[in-house]
Amino acid sequence: MRTSTSLRRKLISVAAVSAALFTAATTSVAVAQDSPTPEAAVPAARTEAAPGTPAERLIVGYKSGAAEAKSNKAAEADAAAKGEKAGEDLDFQRRLGSGAALVDLGEHLSRTDVADVVAEYRADPQVAYVVPDRLNKPLATPNDTEYAKQWDLFETTAGMNVPGAWDVATGSGVTVAVIDTGYVTHSDLGANIVAGYDFISDAAVGNDGNGRDSNPADPGDWTAANECQSGDPAYGSSWHGTHVAGTIAAVTDNGKGVAGIAHGAKVSPLRVLGKCGGYDSDIIDAITWASGGTVSGVPANANVAKVINMSLGGGGACSTATQSAINAAVNRGTTVVVAAGNSNANASGYSPASCANVISVAAADRQGNRSYYSNYGSVVDIAAPGGETNSVTANGILSTLNSGAQGPSAESYDYYQGTSMAAPHVAGLAALMKSANPALTPAQIESAIKTNSRALPGTCSGGCGAGLADAAKTVQAVSGSGGSTGGTTFTSTAAVSIPDNGSAVESPITVSGRSGNAPSALQVGVDITHTYRGDLVVDLVAPDGSTYRLKSASSSDSADNVITTYTVNASGETANGTWKLRVQDTAAQDTGRINSWKLTF
Repeated sequence: MRTSTSLRRKLISVAAVSAALFTAATTSVAVAQDSPTPEAAVPAARTEAAPGTPAERLIVGYKSGAAEAKSNKAAEADAAAKGEKAGEDLDFQRRLGSGAALVDLGEHLSRTDVADVVAEYRADPQVAYVVPDRLNKPLATPNDTEYAKQWDLFETTAGMNVPGAWDVATGSGVTVAVIDTGYVTHSDLGANIVAGYDFISDAAVGNDGNGRDSNPADPGDWTAANECQSGDPAYGSSWHGTHVAGTIAAVTDNGKGVAGIAHGAKVSPLRVLGKCGGYDSDIIDAITWASGGTVSGVPANANVAKVINMSLGGGGACSTATQSAINAAVNRGTTVVVAAGNSNANASGYSPASCANVISVAAADRQGNRSYYSNYGSVVDIAAPGGETNSVTANGILSTLNSGAQGPSAESYDYYQGTSMAAPHVAGLAALMKSANPALTPAQIESAIKTNSRALPGTCSGGCGAGLADAAKTVQAVSGSGGSTGGTTFTSTAAVSIPDNGSAVESPITVSGRSGNAPSALQVGVDITHTYRGDLVVDLVAPDGSTYRLKSASSSDSADNVITTYTVNASGETANGTWKLRVQDTAAQDTGRINSWKLTF
């Protein structure tokens, strides 16, 4: 019978009531199959203790056969040697319970200095991993006075889990083009507005007395009865573009109003909708200009957008002209997010919802069902909160607005519903992702949003894409803050029990949308609960049945749990297909389960 020591320490996980209060970097000694590959640049996630703050300590995990993995003197000597090479004074502090070494970097190092030290460790084949000793803190609730009404950001049922992403990224450095009705001045948004353009070429539609110009101010889009077509009632001004922009980037923690999803980002308002709507031709020019293309007669864009939001649409499938403009924008590196439409119909019959190379967004209500008005179908990529105000106004999406029935009046806030409100949630998420990892392509952004979504808690007849977008999970996956090194992550969260001293069990992940083979540094993140991890043998099984040993059994390893990331050279394997994590308990007395695991390409 095995005797466990009374001094053995266990890691206790505390679950928060409604949202995670802390995000912590989980570390344990990795059993890497390949030596770390030096990179030209060390990602910011590996040099910072908190966003923008250089790390003062590093956690270094050595491979099990290294002298530094067992000897404090060897780890101390290694720190001194690597410090000398990097031109810094490093100091071994102590051995962590996981077996890793804590190394002090001293004070006043720049992020570049930290990167130099990290690079020295990563180049050492005896080092399994090196990560910053990150600073964890409570995720403070923003002090915006109306934040408590923004269920769409934080509620457990159908909120988009935005606060959990803010300790990683806020959208800083990213411009989002809102192609819409323009912008009406609002003090809760103005600090995040940068120059845009009025692309409405028809003065009657523009309602501002002229055609195209550099002023994207929204004069109002009110209409009289029958003004647009016979039978139409009179409509007051919508201030639609300002509502959309507030969801993306309202100023946050300013003691007033609402919080923006990517409140560190900037919004460039591009005006294409006025009285009775807007023309494809103007929208095409706006897409081109927003993404850095050239439009005749329009000055060059000084605020090129990495994300475009189009909460607009019309009947009919995507035209060749619109598709061509979208393709060019995406080729220039701009992610295009569009609303699926509000006709309770298949989105394939609407544009730009049915265009290729876009992220088409359906709307979910506060209970996580497809909103009754939302379009659906196979062209929809993802769902996000769009709300429903038909029964309870507060179940809509609260954002910045204006009280003017026709022209601008006092600034205000109000609840709207629609896929127009769902799309900017995803555009804001794309801005967070691009801020966290500027190297991401539009295709990678779309893939990561889908892969890291969660199942809709309600129902979606007709199809709502991959599920409900999850900001925290997605941003952590692409930034490396969730234990990965970036890239696209595929995750399984289905728990699998591991029988005591029994047959192997498997947990599958189906990978799709990848081209070619898996990388030479495939990251395999594992979260396994077990009361004597030395019993466990862990393998990665490729789609063709090839196996890669991640962990062997060890009678001397009496610690709990396997929570780590392994690196596998899977370059000989096709990326797409069903991968499996295979786990077997090889000794009696202890049991466990696979909680989750993930593959990061």
